[in-house]
Amino acid sequence: MMRRRRPLLRAAAVGGGAYMVGKHNANRQAEQAQYQQDQDDRISNLEAQQQPAPAPPPAAAPAPAAAPSPMIDQLNQLAALHQQGVLSDEEFAAAKAKLLGT
Repeated sequence: MMRRRRPLLRAAAVGGGAYMVGKHNANRQAEQAQYQQDQDDRISNLEAQQQPAPAPPPAAAPAPAAAPSPMIDQLNQLAALHQQGVLSDEEFAAAKAKLLGT
């Protein structure tokens, strides 16, 4: 009976050792995967911080029921420039007269 125990003991020792090595490798792979995920999260956070905030869309003027003509658009642009102070009163009057043909 003594001979029979040694092969079983050897098999148990080899199997237990293999189990421990496999468990250690699985833990190491899980740690590496977690580290990679943390690195990816940090990089994406840094990239998000470095990207400029998107510019708000320009406010669109409400469109009239009929399609505006190009001349009305140009008059509106001239009026906007005049209100902003880019055009003086004389320049605005001259540009408007030129546009209207008077």
